[in-house]
Amino acid sequence: MTIRVVRDLKAPMRHEIQIGSHRLATDVSVEDGGEASGPNPHDLYDAALGACKALTVLWYAKRKGIPVEGVDVTVERDATEERAGVYRLGVVLTLTGNLTTAQREELLKVAVKCPIHKLMTEVTTEITTSLVP
Repeated sequence: MTIRVVRDLKAPMRHEIQIGSHRLATDVSVEDGGEASGPNPHDLYDAALGACKALTVLWYAKRKGIPVEGVDVTVERDATEERAGVYRLGVVLTLTGNLTTAQREELLKVAVKCPIHKLMTEVTTEITTSLVP
């Protein structure tokens, strides 16, 4: 899969992100020289974790016949020590439906194992960046 990020020349910092047939904007805050017209890259990173947990829990519940009705994931960022190498994300999962305590605990364990959580905590990501001549 290829993702493209292209500058929007009509705005100071805004870029359009193309992911397959989907488009979304990214920008920085007004304080950082943008217009805050879209989530910034940190927001997108954090949102990927929340989206993965929500989708993973729902997929698993449907597969196992667990009666989940609603899934609400809140991600809180603490980037106060990011420059020192520590980036903290707190995730709160709210599930609704006629769930037993055992089912809720099972779904919590599934949420912790979502693929993006693993990528963020257990996998070494190697990135190469090149410049077109």
